[in-house]
Amino acid sequence: MARVLVLGGSRSGKSAHAESLVADRPGVVYLATSAPAPDDAEWTRRVAAHRARRPAGWTTLETTAPSDLLRGGTVLVDSVTTWVAALMDETGVWTDGPAALDRLAGRVDALVNAWAMTPAHVVAVSDEVGLGVVPESRAGRLFRDTLGEVNQRLAGTADEVWFVVAGLPQRLR
Repeated sequence: MARVLVLGGSRSGKSAHAESLVADRPGVVYLATSAPAPDDAEWTRRVAAHRARRPAGWTTLETTAPSDLLRGGTVLVDSVTTWVAALMDETGVWTDGPAALDRLAGRVDALVNAWAMTPAHVVAVSDEVGLGVVPESRAGRLFRDTLGEVNQRLAGTADEVWFVVAGLPQRLR
């Protein structure tokens, strides 16, 4: 069992590096954490490119349920970034619904706890948001702050942490 976190900026090569870390393992379960967007052709192409890279023997599971990290075997999560965005959608924080931030905190805790307790070999991909500018909008700042906190919490219990820049992986831990 190992927990591996792969961080990087957009288009840094982090997903390809994460895939290489599990490429020789049998029975990989790929947790796809973004919802399909049939009305977004560009997103559909990106998802198709990720699917085309995956070996035929991998199983894809589209989910944002933290309990899916508790399965055994080998799990590749791509990505924590879209997972956090989905959690924010599901808890109503974008519309500032009542108790939305408390619901979000509960879902984030469930994700981090599942990560810490997993019996699986898990490799998770996430965007490093701490190197960019401060977003102008409240929603942008809330997303950046939430993802930054999740990344720190996952890294705190990870066995390995990688940072990928321009396709070059650097092991941090």
